[in-house]
Amino acid sequence: MEDVYKKAAKVVKNAKALIYTSGAGMGVDSGLPDFRGNKGFWNEYPAISHLGISFSEMANPHWFSNNPKLAWAFYGHRYNLYKNTAPHQGFQILLNLGNQKEHGYFVFTSNVDGQFQKAGFDRNLIEEVHGSINHFQCIIPCNSDIYEDENLQIKINNEKFEAQEPLPICPKCGAIARPNILMFGDWNWLSNRSEEQSERFHNYLLNLKRKNIKPVIIETGAGRAVPTVRIKSEKLASEFKTTLIRINPRDFHIPSYIKGIEIQTGALEGILGITEFLKD
Repeated sequence: MEDVYKKAAKVVKNAKALIYTSGAGMGVDSGLPDFRGNKGFWNEYPAISHLGISFSEMANPHWFSNNPKLAWAFYGHRYNLYKNTAPHQGFQILLNLGNQKEHGYFVFTSNVDGQFQKAGFDRNLIEEVHGSINHFQCIIPCNSDIYEDENLQIKINNEKFEAQEPLPICPKCGAIARPNILMFGDWNWLSNRSEEQSERFHNYLLNLKRKNIKPVIIETGAGRAVPTVRIKSEKLASEFKTTLIRINPRDFHIPSYIKGIEIQTGALEGILGITEFLKD
């Protein structure tokens, strides 16, 4: 493993720009669940296990209409968990590395937890492709507004696994509000915030191409179940003919047509391993 870390450190050291692509595994070292498989999901939500509902079934907008107390118990629990969780030191290491580079960094993540922002990353240099649990919208939706509510408090009856009244509501029409997260089977997700982020990322990449800069891609905790991040990492690596560093304890393999470095560890361990050899 030492040779792998040395190789990765050399690539990172020589990079003029860094792109961080991140999935749910990035937050595991902060104590956040990655909901890997039904068993892992049900361990986090035993009340839902009795109902036999899978993560993909629970992460569906129809619950906000059919059973809003259950919907907000699930998303409210996640909202409270993410709000009260401090990002692990790996976030700060990546931020410091990105800030040292001549052409900076950009973050592409499927995570909805807001941990990158909490760790100090520039909000304008993050694309949250699946939205954010810290932003809300109307379930109908009656308008195109995506808003924050810093005073939001969601109390949950854990025995019944129900959110207690009052539930979050749309400030314009009074219908139930929901997180601005792309869910499964979701036709009413307002995508304008994520599209604006995507446009900023696109412009960042165009600027790198104009200057013939090859960014190094560092991917952390992106599994195969929802491969959005993995696909993006591989596409970027191919497009720029650059190196992809994939840090993952299980799904660490990189296709042979891509120049890559596979690090078979959790996110924090892998980041620390690379950092150790950046000191040389």
